[in-house]
Amino acid sequence: MKFYTRNETRKINVGGVVIGGGSPVSAQSMTNTDTRDWKATVKQIKELEEAGCEIVRVSLPDMEAAQNVCAIKKNIKIPLVADIHFDYRIALEAIRQGVDKLRINPGNIGGKDRVEAVVKEAKAANIPIRIGVNAGSLQSVRGLSGSDGNSARAQGLVKAAMEHIEILESLKFYDIAVSLKASNIAATVEAYKIFAGKRNYPLHLGITESGSIFSGTIKSSAGLGIMLYEGLGDTIRISLTANPVEEVKAAYLLLQSLELRSAGVEIISCPTCSRTEVDLIKIVSQLENEVSKMKSLKKLKTPLKIALMGCVVNGPGEAKDADFGIAGGKNTGALFKNGKIIGRLDPKDWVKKLVEMIKTEVKRLDS
Repeated sequence: MKFYTRNETRKINVGGVVIGGGSPVSAQSMTNTDTRDWKATVKQIKELEEAGCEIVRVSLPDMEAAQNVCAIKKNIKIPLVADIHFDYRIALEAIRQGVDKLRINPGNIGGKDRVEAVVKEAKAANIPIRIGVNAGSLQSVRGLSGSDGNSARAQGLVKAAMEHIEILESLKFYDIAVSLKASNIAATVEAYKIFAGKRNYPLHLGITESGSIFSGTIKSSAGLGIMLYEGLGDTIRISLTANPVEEVKAAYLLLQSLELRSAGVEIISCPTCSRTEVDLIKIVSQLENEVSKMKSLKKLKTPLKIALMGCVVNGPGEAKDADFGIAGGKNTGALFKNGKIIGRLDPKDWVKKLVEMIKTEVKRLDS
């Protein structure tokens, strides 16, 4: 049972994926291909689909890229978001090409007449708009530091977002999602909290420019974990300087750790110590690799809990608590299922046996 309550927000529909209104927190990513090369972009999106990505965003730097939206859409299965800056005509072309959502800042695509043109076409096509505010693009918050600086940065993000939102609201457009991203966790968290008290539009969470696959995952998880725990957030992207597939993997693991979504399998393993008499680090890595290939796991609403423990101190207890588990000993391991020992295994057979058990359980649950 979760011990936190999600913030109530409006619902928007992004190509069949509902965001907000208590819908499951969706996992997003963004391609890093040149969108002018639509085949390369489609190839990467298909990889993201395999990883479980539910909404994908592409940048449209020019009209050539925008004119590829239709070709991309025809070859993918998940909703497509167009990221647009400066030229309102690119937004209009993306709508004509069938995009499912726009990510814009009304303040940087020209005068009121141009914003009105985009909003009119988005409304006619039932396409939502995300107002994405980034601290790096706001001159008013650059160079601020310390706790007071973070608070001022958060206020600046909210102020900018509200200015953009009020433009859309004045045009009676309300299919809006909002993001208020900074690379600083404290500023980002405060900005989202402040905004949630002003409007009930669904929130797209992220820590911008968070870093590499290792440091970025930690930083993003720290920031997003705070907000998700406090009930904020309807869709997330973990922004990494890495293959975007890693963003999706990290997103699901974060959501699973907070019991908001299932990544299929939750692997519990000990950090190892001198009592460990098997190569547990290698075994866990092998199991994670095998599990990542199992598409059928996406069907599971509740993750299977698998325990891999190195010794008898905490091993039997954790293994008993899991759906399946192995508590290691010297060149052996006690195999548990639903709290009962059902056999003993040589360490070289641990991964193979657990994979067999996972597949059998998935088939049983799916029957």
